[in-house]
Amino acid sequence: MKKNGGFAENFDLLMPGVGEVVGGSVREERLEELSSKIPDPKELSWYLDLRKYGTISHSGFGLGFERLLLFITGLSNVRDIVPVPRTPKNLLC
Repeated sequence: MKKNGGFAENFDLLMPGVGEVVGGSVREERLEELSSKIPDPKELSWYLDLRKYGTISHSGFGLGFERLLLFITGLSNVRDIVPVPRTPKNLLC
């Protein structure tokens, strides 16, 4: 997330009883800032190269569809919305 002074350039849409439904932020594109925050820069050198050889300022967002459905249906737990069986030994890999 890109910082501007003491603030991050982001937004969240919060709904009562559900929490964050939509979140978005401006991505950090400054190589020096990214390099200083990564614990092991060699491990993420491919990512730093994307910034080193040029990028533009860009943003992204995510919509929590399950949380939106939680709000619409009035259920109390997001696990009840996710269409995945939650029984033991039922995960197909």
